[in-house]
Amino acid sequence: MSQKVTVWFDSNCPLCQREIAVMRKLDRRHAIHFIDACDPMTSCPVDRADLLSRFHAEEDGRLLSGAAAFAAMWRAIPLLRPLGLVAGWPPLTPLFELTYRGFLRLRPRLQRLFR
Repeated sequence: MSQKVTVWFDSNCPLCQREIAVMRKLDRRHAIHFIDACDPMTSCPVDRADLLSRFHAEEDGRLLSGAAAFAAMWRAIPLLRPLGLVAGWPPLTPLFELTYRGFLRLRPRLQRLFR
């Protein structure tokens, strides 16, 4: 199906912790390698601050961020693969990215709710 996807996540973010916990449960084939971007021993493909400010994933050797990174993660999980394919479809990708950017504006407030 899909090659291994690497996902960097913010373990200090309560929203991210919950989401990654759900993704790990859904990832029964272990197709995703989850990396804690807050771990100082973690090698980062980009500046750590950039890595923590937006969601990042690597798929097929390509580093992706934002909605494209979510789409890659979803494609690696059979249950979510249809959503990942739709999110990666070029005519709809800008809409998913716009939605993700809206979420980023709300993220600090949502984090306070989940702490």
